[in-house]
Amino acid sequence: MGMWKTGAARLLLLQLLIATAFAAGLRNPDFEIPPTNMPKNSTNASIPLNSTINTIPGWSYQGTVKYVISSGQGGNAIYLGQNGKINQTFKAMQEFDQNYDFILSLNLKPAQPNCTSPTSVAVSLPNRSVVVSFDKKFGNQSGWQSHACYLGVYGNKELIDLALENHSTNTTKCDVVLDSFTFSLIPNPVSYGIVNEVLNGGFEVGPASPNNSFGGVLMHAESNPALSPLNQWAILGTVKYITTNENYGDQEGNAAIELVSGKSSGVETTVALQKGSEYNLDVSIGDTNNSCVGDFKVAVKAGSDVLTLNIERKRRGVGFGFSVPYGWTIKADSNVTRISIRSLATTKTKDQVLCGPVIDKISVVASYGLKLEIGVLFVGIGFLVTLAQIIG
Repeated sequence: MGMWKTGAARLLLLQLLIATAFAAGLRNPDFEIPPTNMPKNSTNASIPLNSTINTIPGWSYQGTVKYVISSGQGGNAIYLGQNGKINQTFKAMQEFDQNYDFILSLNLKPAQPNCTSPTSVAVSLPNRSVVVSFDKKFGNQSGWQSHACYLGVYGNKELIDLALENHSTNTTKCDVVLDSFTFSLIPNPVSYGIVNEVLNGGFEVGPASPNNSFGGVLMHAESNPALSPLNQWAILGTVKYITTNENYGDQEGNAAIELVSGKSSGVETTVALQKGSEYNLDVSIGDTNNSCVGDFKVAVKAGSDVLTLNIERKRRGVGFGFSVPYGWTIKADSNVTRISIRSLATTKTKDQVLCGPVIDKISVVASYGLKLEIGVLFVGIGFLVTLAQIIG
């Protein structure tokens, strides 16, 4: 517990640095500034736009695009038809002259509530393209979902051309509505500077939550940690980034991960350890008080060591949320050790929305014996340096 408090001040400073970058120079990210030449006293929920008449402040567009007025909880938004596309060129403006990882979060929903086909949008920059899809099995509020994706590394004041295009199937009922674009700019590289061998073990460095974020931010499979919206971690299946403790029994951190796609869901990273040495591995597992039905089964793997946890939620008090710390000693069988946490069961709410265990505060710390060896080594080195100075 002390380790997490020791790193709290540094993480807070890092979060403040990231927080100042959410807008990232993007103009009109939530479309609250309406297009020009809008019809007066219109009672329509959406208004088709004509590029020869209407301009969207900050954005250019082509194809079938509509301005959606007062789209419920999400505020004003943009509708993209089958050939609809919007784009904006903006400049990353930051206080420090260095490179940043750009993580985009956004809200999206199908244009029609009973859409049976996939509703997707292609998010593109010159060197990267990602398809983000709405899937009702992950739940929604007022029809919306929040998603995040990694878009690349860019330097301060570098021009960035962002494009979003309807990627849905050929049915007008499955067109897409977008809102609340939010960037998290993460310094690259990040200096964590804490005792924990697991970088970003508390998941504090990740995507931003869009305005009116809907039950957490979904992040999808990414095997390469360098291209993941969750700093230092590969994503297995689909997970949900949670940035509030309101319904989660964790009082120290500001973020956690919910494993929401059943047996395929998890996160994975690698840590540099001393082969043959012992370490203490700890992880907290809980729920989000989201009426998940059924017990959790989680596998925590460190190198060749595997611990399977069967968590009987009925004994924890369903509906009140909980967080339980687990820990054990591992022996490093390699200088580079892979750490993964996976769900081994599929659980849903009574409304058939996928849900799962919440993981947080993953740490690997040298055992007392290794700490003693390291301490003796540093004392010995200090003695030799002092002796050399005296003799010299």
